[in-house]
Formats: sequence, structure tokens, C-alpha cells
Amino acid sequence: MAYSIGVDVGGTFTDVVLRDTSGAISVAKCLSTHYDPIAGIVAGVTRALGGRDPAQVTRVVHATTLATNAVLERTGVRVAYVTTQGFRSVVPLGRYARVEEDRYDLRFTPPPPPVAPEDCFEVTERVSARGEVLTPLDDASVRRVAAEIARRGIGSAAVCLLHAYANPAHERRVAEILRASVPSVVTSTEVWPEIREYERATTTIMSAYVGPLMASYLSRLRERLAALGIRAPVHVMESGGGVVSAELAARRAVATIESGPAAGVLAAAGAGFADAISFDMGGTTAKACVVRGGRPEITHEFHVGGKGSFGGRRAGTGVPIRTPAIDLAEVGAGGGSVAWLDPAGTLRVGPRSAGSSPGPACYGLGGAEPTVTDANLVLGYLASASIPLTPALAEQALDRLAGPLGVAREEAARAVHEIVSAAMASAVHVVTVQRGIDPRGFALVAFGGAGPMHAARVAERFGIATVVVPAHCGVASAAGLLAGDLATERVRSRLDAGDPEPVFAGLVAEAAADLGVSPADPEVRVERSVDVRFVGQSHDLTVAWSPSRDELAARFAGRYRQVYGIAQRGEIELVGYRVRVTAPAQARERPISAVVGTPEHPPPAPAARPGPAGAAGAGGRRRAYFGECGGFVEVPVHTRVSLPERLPGPAIVEDAESTIVVPPSWTAAPAPAGAVHLTRGGRP
Repeated sequence: MAYSIGVDVGGTFTDVVLRDTSGAISVAKCLSTHYDPIAGIVAGVTRALGGRDPAQVTRVVHATTLATNAVLERTGVRVAYVTTQGFRSVVPLGRYARVEEDRYDLRFTPPPPPVAPEDCFEVTERVSARGEVLTPLDDASVRRVAAEIARRGIGSAAVCLLHAYANPAHERRVAEILRASVPSVVTSTEVWPEIREYERATTTIMSAYVGPLMASYLSRLRERLAALGIRAPVHVMESGGGVVSAELAARRAVATIESGPAAGVLAAAGAGFADAISFDMGGTTAKACVVRGGRPEITHEFHVGGKGSFGGRRAGTGVPIRTPAIDLAEVGAGGGSVAWLDPAGTLRVGPRSAGSSPGPACYGLGGAEPTVTDANLVLGYLASASIPLTPALAEQALDRLAGPLGVAREEAARAVHEIVSAAMASAVHVVTVQRGIDPRGFALVAFGGAGPMHAARVAERFGIATVVVPAHCGVASAAGLLAGDLATERVRSRLDAGDPEPVFAGLVAEAAADLGVSPADPEVRVERSVDVRFVGQSHDLTVAWSPSRDELAARFAGRYRQVYGIAQRGEIELVGYRVRVTAPAQARERPISAVVGTPEHPPPAPAARPGPAGAAGAGGRRRAYFGECGGFVEVPVHTRVSLPERLPGPAIVEDAESTIVVPPSWTAAPAPAGAVHLTRGGRP
């Protein structure tokens, strides 16, 4: 028997899914250990393995927030930036948009640049945008820079020469010289050889900034897993939803910045609905993404460490990253989000989270501040979780809000529940309404430890009539990791390339080499696309490749209309070429539907379990708060196993890793593959 393992480290819980060749799975959920994330991973893997032979594990897939946290907390390594003579000030000067409250701040101070000005160096060389050598590379200038970097004790260098995407020869030679004295050197042509000098520079710098941390972390993870007897390859999910080897993830660490959120979206995409909205609410954040035609939306630029606006990334703030990423919106709203009163006495929820330490008050781990989880426990929505809950502690925490607000405890809890639901709805708004998408024709796929408790209320705000809660929804992100094929993307900007075939062939060869596969293998898929713009415009859009110029123009016009809402015609030009190479992952026995479930691929039925403490159990009743009913009412409580064919709300469905709240006017029903469907206003 062979096993695959998916590991997702969240802000509060570390989730582990183990699947064998028959499709049977085991799930483990334990508190994250922020002092050493690997300790939590080892604990979860050990629990999921049970008595199984660890030597039978053939694949481990991991989603990590290491790169994200390093950028946000500025804990990466010191980086030297090396560029063309005359351009060392590009990064220190930077680019920052003064948005909203910043516009009128007379004492506004822009954030520090990703590299200190004194650590920016120049070498003598110059290449044109067409790739012609205007000034030959002076090796002596490179050696002087290398000596100074070594003298300062800087262990990582980012090399980004002007127009290196058009001719990488100088950049490769600079890296060759630097590597003789600098331990880690990253070049823009290795990371993302694309036009736009500032974005290419920051992307390269961020890869050099977090790369050594990623390499060390993954090395230690392999060692700790080996100590358990697991010597299987370790793979890491990239921001765009593909899976790569740990070695490639270390070399291109910037591609893992959105690693964690991507896995959950893949789980939602595999839930059996072509058009869906992925809604993932964990202990710290909530994330939303649109899935159309069974595929999540992809962006090729995002910003890290900047300001957010109701779940959206505000362009011009933070550090721009040019690499494929699943396009999602995120808000600081999760089960552990702390509820607090501002100086004016207004109730706020988040973005600060109690995390795993000390956690919500009801965990009994030392936390005393009221959180969303405490509020849901007081309202009767929760009765049990992956760790024991103490209602008395939750009540004490909510009383800290109720007293100053002058309301009853349950009213304070209800307010917390509604505020956090509104915050999460803003993330859905960003990826749908704000982009011209009518969400009413979509299904909301809810997962994460807290998602199913709030999903119906979020759906109501948009007129969404169907909510899908997949099997094993509480660990869907870890399950989504097992859905990812080995995949990577390559890009190269080429202005006015006469024959695109050599460009595509080179990109395919590079991507296939990254994955260790042959493009000639019939199981290997190659997708080609191009960046197109109207002549005279600055920015471009990506469309699927066609050798027909007329077909390309038609595809670009359709994409332009979809993005900007207007029909535009004109002469087009090709700016860049992209390929995505995908290969089946080893030991991927069954698709993700084997875990989250679709009618064609039902997963093993969830095992029945005893009723939660304080409840009558499966088929029993307990008190829960629903404003439409005037407050607390007795509602039926079921598990997925005991769920009748039709369960009208208000009701509660206890899940092994989460709890589903069925409000009035909604109906819950069991669906194929162990899922639960909620339908508003009528029979499912």
C-alpha cells in the first residue's frame, strides 16, 4: 500500500491529509507551532499515519506561508542588488501610490525599499530592448562589486540587468563571477525574464530575499520527515496552483508567496461545479476566488506587504511580484479574529488574530480576548471542535464586550458574527461585483474550519442560492494539495519576434527540465499563450496562442472587452510568450474528487461520531441563536451520516472538522460524494 500526504500550515491549525492507493483517507488537524512550523507538521503527520508504515509514503506535498511571512515581517536575508551602470537608484527610489488616507497625510513616510541604497551596485554593460549589445560587459567591474559584497558579509545577491530578458548573456556572466564569492545568487532571467524593469527587479530581489530561508526550511523538513521514516520526495505548491520539487521551490522561492491559499482554490475547483466562488475561512484569514469553467482565475502580477482594501490588493502599495498566482482576495477575518472596541466605542473584528497561541478563549490555552470562535460557541453554532471547547470561558470573553456596549451577551456575540460575515463578503465582492461578474449564477464552495458556519450568510448578501460544503471541508486546502499536478510556467518577453516557434521551443525545454520530464511524453501537457496589446498602448493581456493573426486579434478583443467592459479594435502587437508545462504527479492515484468529492468520484463516507458535548447528538436538538426567529430556539442537530434527505433551517450539521449552520429560509440536503448542499428558498 502506498500513501500520499498533503500538509497545509495555517495561522491557527496545521492540516494533514493522508490518502492511500484505494482512495481512503485519514485526516489530522493540530495547532500550528509558530516557533517551529515543522514541529506542528511532524505532529500532524505522525497522527495521520497512525500505525501505518512511513516507508510506504511515496509523496509529500506542502503549502507554506514561509515566503509570505518573511516578506511581511521583513525577516529575509540581506540582499545585494546588482544592475546596469546608471540604474542603481531604481529600487531605492521605488514606486508607491499614496492611496486613500495617505493622500492627505502631511507626515507620510513611504515604506523602506526592499534593498538598502548602500547595498545597490552597478556594473558596466548595456543591452538594448531588442537584445543588441550597446556596451560590452566589463568583467573587472563585476569583480569589484563581488569583492565589496563579500567584504560586507552579504550572502545573497539579486542580478537584474537592463533588458536582460532580450539577451541574458551579460546577466549569466555576472552571476558566474559573483558565485565565486557570494553563496546565493539569483538572476532575473532565471526567475522571470519579462519586460518592466522595476517589477522584474523587485521580483528577483524577493526571490533572493526569501530563497535561502526556503532552502534551509525545506532541507530541515526533509530531515525531520526522514527521522519519521518518510524518505519520499517533498513537493511544494506554487502560487499559480502547480506543484514543483522542493529544489525548484528553493531556487524560485518568490513563486511560493501565495502557496497556501492556492491549494484551497484547487479543492473548490474540484467540487463539481464549473462556475464557483471559492470561500475559505480558517482561523486567521478568509479568502475568495472565482472559478470559471472549472479553472481558477490567474493573475501575473500581485503586491505583497502593501495595503489592502476590503480584500483587494491596492496596486502601487507593497512590493510588486511578477509571477503567476491564483487571483484571490483576502481579509483578516477568521475564527481566531479578535473582537475589540475602538476609542469611539465601536465594535471591530480583526484583523488581529489569537492564532494558535493563546488561541480563542474557549480553547482554554490562556487566551482571554473574545474571538469569532467564542462568539459562535455562545450563539450555539459550535459545540465541539478538533480540540475541546469550554463554553464558560467563551461567555466570560464575550462579557468583556457586552458590558461596555450595554447589551446582552448573545447580542454582542451576534454582532461579532455579523461583522465578520460582512468583512468576508467584501472579499467575495472584490473578485466578483468589483470586476463586473454577477455572482448570482455561481455556487459558493465553503471550506476551512470556520467557512461553513458563515457561508450561507455571506451568500445571502449576493443573492447566491447554492452553497456547497465538500466532504472533509475543514482540511480542504491540504486535500487540494493532492490535486495539484507537477506544473510550472515560463515566460520571455520578445518585442517583434519574427518566428515565435524557437521562443516557444526554448521555453518548453526550460520548463520540462525544471520538472524533470520530457515534452515528448504523451502525458505531458503544454499550453501556449501570448501577451498582446494594441499598438501604442503600454499594458497587455494574456490570451491563448494561435498561429492565426486574425484569431489572436479576436481573442484579444474578447479578453479586452471582458476586462475593461468596452469593445475596442485596432492593430495589435505581441509582447511576450508563455508556456505552462504540466505532468501527472507520481503516486497520484485518484483525482481530488476522491477527497472533496464529485458525483463521478465519491469519497469514502465520513464515519459517524458521537454527538458533541452539550448537544443531543446526531438527530438531537440544541439551542442556537437566529435573529429571524427572535433569538435562541431549539434546532435539530445532525451529522452528515444522519442528515435526512431534506433538512429545512434553522438547523446545525456537525462536521468532523467544521460545523455547517443552516439559517432560516435555507435547506440542507446530502449530495453525492459526501458533500452537503444548502439551497435558499425552496427544495434542493
